[in-house]
Amino acid sequence: MSASIISCDVKQSQQEVAPVELKSYPRTDKNTTVVDDYFGTEVPDPYRWLENDTSAATAKWVEAQNEVTFDYLSQISFRSPLRERIEELWNYEKYSAPFKEGGWTYFYKNDGLQNHSVLYRQQDDSEPEVFLDPNTFSEDGTTSLAGISFTKDGSQAAYMISEGGSDWRKAIVVDTETKEQVGDTLRDLKFTGIAWKGNEGFYYSSYDKPDEGSALSAMTDQHTLYYHELGTLQSEDKLIFGGSETPRRYIGASVTEDQRFLVISAAHSTSGNELYIKDLSNPDSPIMPVVKNMDHEHSVLASEGDTLYIQTNLDAPNERVITAEAADPGPENWTDLIPETDNVLDASTGGGKIFAHYLEDATSLVQQYGMDGELERTIDLPGMGSARGFSTKREEDELYYTFTSYIYPPTIFHYDIASGASEVYKESGVDFDPEQYESKQVFFTSRDGTRVPMIITHKKGVERNGENPALLYGYGGFNISLTASFSVANIILLENGGIYAVPNLRGGGEYGKEWHEAGTRMDKQNVFDDFIAAAEYLIDNNYTSSEYLGISGRSNGGLLVGAAMTQRPDLFKVALPGVGVLDMLRYHQFTAGAGWASDYGTVDDSEEMFKYLYDYSPYHSLEPGTEYPATLVTTADHDDRVVPAHSFKFAARLQEYHEGENPVLIRIETKAGHGAGKPTSMVIVEHADTWSFFFQNVGVAPGY
Repeated sequence: MSASIISCDVKQSQQEVAPVELKSYPRTDKNTTVVDDYFGTEVPDPYRWLENDTSAATAKWVEAQNEVTFDYLSQISFRSPLRERIEELWNYEKYSAPFKEGGWTYFYKNDGLQNHSVLYRQQDDSEPEVFLDPNTFSEDGTTSLAGISFTKDGSQAAYMISEGGSDWRKAIVVDTETKEQVGDTLRDLKFTGIAWKGNEGFYYSSYDKPDEGSALSAMTDQHTLYYHELGTLQSEDKLIFGGSETPRRYIGASVTEDQRFLVISAAHSTSGNELYIKDLSNPDSPIMPVVKNMDHEHSVLASEGDTLYIQTNLDAPNERVITAEAADPGPENWTDLIPETDNVLDASTGGGKIFAHYLEDATSLVQQYGMDGELERTIDLPGMGSARGFSTKREEDELYYTFTSYIYPPTIFHYDIASGASEVYKESGVDFDPEQYESKQVFFTSRDGTRVPMIITHKKGVERNGENPALLYGYGGFNISLTASFSVANIILLENGGIYAVPNLRGGGEYGKEWHEAGTRMDKQNVFDDFIAAAEYLIDNNYTSSEYLGISGRSNGGLLVGAAMTQRPDLFKVALPGVGVLDMLRYHQFTAGAGWASDYGTVDDSEEMFKYLYDYSPYHSLEPGTEYPATLVTTADHDDRVVPAHSFKFAARLQEYHEGENPVLIRIETKAGHGAGKPTSMVIVEHADTWSFFFQNVGVAPGY
C-alpha cells in the first residue's frame, strides 16, 4: 500500500476507531507498614513487595497484569494488520559495514526476519560463508551474540553471549580457521569487552555474582579486571585491577593496536574516569596512572612508539585530542593535537589518520587529520544526519561508514582514505521513499529561556491543523546524544500522516559537558521542562494537539516520560514509558544503579537532594483522583539494568490513583532484558502492540 493511499485512508477513518472494552485492573496487595524515613519525612512504599522478582506473588501479579493488557490489545481492530505491515516493512536484507580480520572480510547480514543477524566472512571475491550464527544459540531466539573480539592476526576470536536479555555474559573462544571452541566457556562476565594480549590470552571485567537474592536485581558494586590465559581454568585467572584493594564500580580495559600498552579506565559513575596504562613490552612494568581522579573523561585512541593519543574533556568541555609520552603521561605534560572547538568531538583512528567526528546542532560533521594534528579535509556527507564507523586498522587504506537520518535509511559508504572519495557500497532495501517525506530542524525556547533544537519529521503535504497524530520521543541524560537515525517501526506513524519529533534535551551530550551537566542532579528538572516545552511548541505551531500527542522514551527516557506525564497529565493523550527509572528514592539499591548517581544524585547525599528527587520521582508524584494519559508501561522480566520493579510499582500505583476512561496498563515481556539482543520476532510484536495502543487512544485508525 502506498503512503499516499494510506494518508487518504487515515483522514477518512479518524472517527472509525472501534471501542475496546477494558477489564478491571488486577487487585494489587498493599503493605501499609512499609514506610521509610528520610530526614524526618515519612515515605510509604506499599508496593515494595513487587521488588522481589523471584517471589511467586510477583509472578502471579505479572501474569494477571499481562492478561488484562493483552486482552485489551487483542480487541484493537487494526492490531493484526498493523503487525503484518511492520513485518512486511522489516522483511528485507540488512547488512553491516564490513571489517577485516586476518585476511578475511567479515560482515553481519540478516535475511529479513531472522531473529538475529548472522556473522559471515569471505576472502576476496569468494562466496561468503557463515562464521557464527546466533540463531542457533537457542530455539526461541532469546540467546544473543553480545560482542566479538579478534586477535591481532585474526587467528582466534572470543565472542560473548547474553541469555534472556541479561547483562551477564558468557565468553567462548574459537579458532577462526576451524571454528572450533578453544578451552572452556567463561561465565559471569558483565559490562565488559574482550581485550586480547597477543594470542595467549585476554583481559575482561566482571563482578562477583550475588550470592543472595536475585542475580537480576541485587547490587553489583565492585568491578574487577582479570587476565585469562588460554588453556587455563577461569578460576586461575589473574586479578589485574580492582577488587578489595582498588574498589571501583566500573573498570574497562583495552590493548592498543600495536600491542604495546594495556589501557585501564576506572570509574565510580557513568561520568568521569581515572586512566591507567601498563607497558606490555616489559612484563615487570607497573600499572601507571595517567589521570588519578574522576573529575573528567579520558580515553586512549592510539599509541605510536612511546606516544599516547588521548581524547579528553579536561580543560575542554567539548573534548580535544592531546599527545603524551608514556614515561610521564600526566596532564601537566600533555600537548594539544586537535584543540577544542565550539562543537562536541568524538575521535577515532584508522589508516594512520585521526577522524574527528563533530556534532553541529546534533548532526554529523567529520574531518580527517594526520597523526601530526594537521587538518587534511572535511569529509563530504550526503546531508544533515548521522555518520558513524570512521575507524579501521592502521595499515588499511579504506574504510566503510554508515550514514542515516530520520528519512534516509542506513546506507553504507566506501571511503578511500588517501583521496577522500566516498561512494555508495550498499543501499538499504527497506520499502521507503524518502522523497515523500521531510525532516527539518527547529529551535524552541525552554522554560528558563534556553534554546533547544528539535527535528520534526512527517510526510510532505501534511496539513498543520492540530489534528495529526504525533509522537514526541526523548532521552536527556548521561551525556548521550540523540542524533538522527532511521527507524523501520516509525514508518508506521509517518505513512499514516503522523508527526515524529525528537528534541535534543539538556542532560544529553549534543553540546558537550556543560549541556550534559545542565540536566543532572539538582538541575534534572531542566530536562523535563525542555520536553514539556517541545510538546507545547508542537501544539502552538499546529502540528498536533494534546488529544493527538503521545510521548515515548526508554530507560532514562522512561523516567522522562514518567516525570512529564505526572507533572503535566493534561498535555498528553498517550504516554509510553519503557524500561524506565521510576522510583528515584531507591534506584541506587539495585544492580549497577548506584553508578547513575552522577546524573541523578541519591537520597543519601543530603536532605536537599532527597527533597529534589522526591519532588519529581514519578512513582512518588502520582496523585489520587487524577486523570492521567492513556499509558502503556513496558518492561521485561530479565531487565537487570533498570530492574522491572520500577515499572511494576509505578503501574500498580498508577492504576490505584488514576481516575478516568484512559487505560493505564503494563506490558511485561518474558525472557527479555533492557533491550539489546532482543529477537526480531519479539521486537516486531512489541512495536505492533505499542503503535496499536497509541493509535487506538488518539482515535486514529491506521489505513491498513
